[in-house]
Amino acid sequence: MWQDFKKFIMRGNVLDLAVAVIIGGAFTTITKSLTNDIIMPVVGWLFGGFDFSSYFIRLGPIPATYKGSHTNYAALKEAGVPLFGYGEFITVTINFLILAFIVFLIVRGVNKMLAEFEEKKPEVPAAEPTDVVLLREIRDELRARRGNTD
Repeated sequence: MWQDFKKFIMRGNVLDLAVAVIIGGAFTTITKSLTNDIIMPVVGWLFGGFDFSSYFIRLGPIPATYKGSHTNYAALKEAGVPLFGYGEFITVTINFLILAFIVFLIVRGVNKMLAEFEEKKPEVPAAEPTDVVLLREIRDELRARRGNTD
């Protein structure tokens, strides 16, 4: 069983998948930072201070021991207050759309490069089947024996 497991792990597909997952995790972090630190502030600035993270609906009471802001989503969530955080959902959706668009651009670019590579690749003539070559040699030999040059 150990040998089968080693063969499975050492397959190219599994290694490629592992690399993709690791790079995907790093890429997600970059995309999240792009959205939270660059795009969302610009969107907020364009719409007059619009901040998606502050949009939520409180679904339960705030504990009596809570001393923080009643409009701070992160602090309320940490205090255990049940919240319907639709602003956070909007942010995550924008993250997803940005990530999907970037992946689309990468795949599109790779497909264009592959298409160009296929166009530039010289066409190698297919080798004739051995039976055709053999029949041609027999024909030529028979012609040579008869003295026929057709």
